Amino acid sequence: MLALGLAAFFAIAAARARRRHDQALGERGWLLERERQQAASGAVAAERARIARELHDIVSHNVTVMVVQAGAAREVLALSPAAVPPDAAEALAAVEGAGRDALKELRHLLGLLAPAADGADAADDDFAPQPGLDGLSRLVDRIAFAGLPVDVLISGEPRPLPAGIDTTAYRIIQEALTNALKHAQAARAEVSVRYTERSLRIEILDSGGPDRPRPPAGTGRGLLGLHQRVTVYGGDFDARRRFGGGFRVRARIPLDAA
Repeated sequence: MLALGLAAFFAIAAARARRRHDQALGERGWLLERERQQAASGAVAAERARIARELHDIVSHNVTVMVVQAGAAREVLALSPAAVPPDAAEALAAVEGAGRDALKELRHLLGLLAPAADGADAADDDFAPQPGLDGLSRLVDRIAFAGLPVDVLISGEPRPLPAGIDTTAYRIIQEALTNALKHAQAARAEVSVRYTERSLRIEILDSGGPDRPRPPAGTGRGLLGLHQRVTVYGGDFDARRRFGGGFRVRARIPLDAA
């Protein structure tokens, strides 16, 4: 009887221990999943804030040009008022005023989308000109100087791109090369930019490294942000390991609807 009692006691204790262990594993898995979701949400929010600032730079530049040109035209017309329709100066003044109001509203909306950490409004000096593919050679030189040689192939007929797409293309290449340099210890990288009639195609390949494997495709914060950027323009984005080692990043951005 004593032996049976001890056996029953240990069986119950073991069952309780298993339940506690399973419960602990479940709670740990839930916490890890919650942390992963929070990290992904934070990455998307950070990239949206960055896009908002770049959008401000692109749009405000174009609106500023419109305002300046309208003001210049109004001043030119003022030199010969007799030959100018009476409503022309008023129309140009209205364009100027609308443009200035649009810039103020844009800054206000930017503050709502991407507020500063201290809650202050963004200043004009915070919005440096955004890079584009015309800065690709400088980017490649910096990456090469840091230790990663890069081969660049441009195919198709290069042409001016909309400012947002131009910046997005640059950011894709910048992020992929930076990841190859930091995470893969790659020996070499290749960048391919292909202009087609309807789209811009970008591919970045790296040779990888044996010591520090890359994270699984799509888990990096920068990769999540790039996917968001390309999706805005109705494009496709893919990042994954290559057979035999290394990493591949591909993007297709439509140009016909730009």
